[in-house]
Amino acid sequence: MKTTLPYLCLFMTVAHLTCYGQPPQDTRWNITPDQGIAWQVKENDTHFDHIEMSGLYLSSIVHYGVDQGTIKQKVHLVFPMLRTIPNDTHASLSHDIDYHELDPIKINGVPAVETPKQFGIKGVLAIRSVANEGIEISHQLFPSTNQAVFIDQIQVHNPTNQEVSIDIPKIEWSHTTAADQGVYGAYTIQVRSDRHGKFTLKPNETLDYALIYSGKMASEALPYVASNYELNRRNKLVHETFSNLVLESPDEVINREFAFAKLRAVESIFYTKGGLMHAPGGGSYYAAIWANDQAEYANPFFPFQGNLEANESAINSFRHFARYMNPDYRPIPSSIIAEGTDFWNGAGDRGDMAMIAYGASRFALANGDLKSVQELWPLITWCLEYCRRQLNEEGVVRSDSDELEGRFPAGKANLNNSSLYYDALVSAVYLGKELKADPTILNQYRLQSERIKAAIETYFGTTVSGFETYQYYEGNDVLRAWICTPLTVDIFSRSHGTIDALFSEKLLVPVKAADLGEPLFKSTTPYWRSAIL
Repeated sequence: MKTTLPYLCLFMTVAHLTCYGQPPQDTRWNITPDQGIAWQVKENDTHFDHIEMSGLYLSSIVHYGVDQGTIKQKVHLVFPMLRTIPNDTHASLSHDIDYHELDPIKINGVPAVETPKQFGIKGVLAIRSVANEGIEISHQLFPSTNQAVFIDQIQVHNPTNQEVSIDIPKIEWSHTTAADQGVYGAYTIQVRSDRHGKFTLKPNETLDYALIYSGKMASEALPYVASNYELNRRNKLVHETFSNLVLESPDEVINREFAFAKLRAVESIFYTKGGLMHAPGGGSYYAAIWANDQAEYANPFFPFQGNLEANESAINSFRHFARYMNPDYRPIPSSIIAEGTDFWNGAGDRGDMAMIAYGASRFALANGDLKSVQELWPLITWCLEYCRRQLNEEGVVRSDSDELEGRFPAGKANLNNSSLYYDALVSAVYLGKELKADPTILNQYRLQSERIKAAIETYFGTTVSGFETYQYYEGNDVLRAWICTPLTVDIFSRSHGTIDALFSEKLLVPVKAADLGEPLFKSTTPYWRSAIL
């Protein structure tokens, strides 16, 4: 059976390995021995960044940094199951909360002014600061794995030889939305401190407390939260994710990128009323699935990670797509939105059936569970038949666009969709043998795969910018990074020319380090900027 990792991994590798010129050695972020990354803040430094972290019931985008020595911290909270009106793709309740709008602790009666010394990331955003009187304040920011809660766990440490007075304010900030703006009525977003009062901190003593950010229907009770328990659950998820499917390459930066990408994939899964749903996130895209983001990209990768929620979200997404199969072979929508209650199809047929057939068959092969294969087989075969009916006179798959939805030209038939259809046919033969399907049907799939492979060569194979590679669509005379798609599905007839094109300056534009901004990591590998997808 096929065990090749999905082609998204190749895209990630190409994006990093295509390089030009050495990056500056004085980079902001550095790899740490504990599998994380760290930024040591310089005196009077000014820099801002952000990171998204998610749990089953919320997502958080933490904006953080330093402005001339002063900490900056703001959290954008998203609650995908608290739906707003209109209940469309973007109808997740969201709100920004600035750390500086909350009452600060006081040190010897004076409000604390935190000067960050280090930022660190390993599934948790850690901030270490020094404040008045030399007092050290540390933050660990992270989402709960299974509650609609975000936590800022704070530790105050006295490294001096003098006693200090610490005053932790009682924080009970809240915001309630209008009832007519929510699908389920009014919602309340709240920040509260789990500890408050005046304390005396002796030399080398520490004091812990937490800020609890939560979102709920206004009629619900506040959830009970134990911040240490939640931190341990979060760290357990991080450890398990980093330990499964470990990439070992000569470049430690790629290895670390891979680990971080794995975590981002498995954490961005939400427990909707339509079941577990993986989502792209980004502040806008939640409680919904897409034929490219989920079916094509994430789902085939999930079985390699050993995460139960990820595998269930994959199967669940295919169940949602399967609801739209029909005897007339009208296209399945590109996206199922609003917790599975509606759909979006604004870009027409982007080649979504090729994406679903590819993703479902790859997932089924990697998952290795016969019951799931049996469940997915009708969807796979329906999508294959749809694609067959979409073949043009030259034998490649027609579509209205591709997954870029018109952001770049894609013609009336594009290389990506035909390559996905080819791979899905090959995978279907393997799956059909496991199911003991009708040999006549499997032989048809085998013949169809041979025909589409030949058609890809005839229709797309050409010389572009001096390279023996592929045109992305008929008449395309500009190199596109997606010419690598045939390589990811084991079509190697133009591999040498395609690889040369991918690594050429005609496709990847060399830029000066100053134009790139500061690289995220130190690396032995230099950097390029992609000219065009």
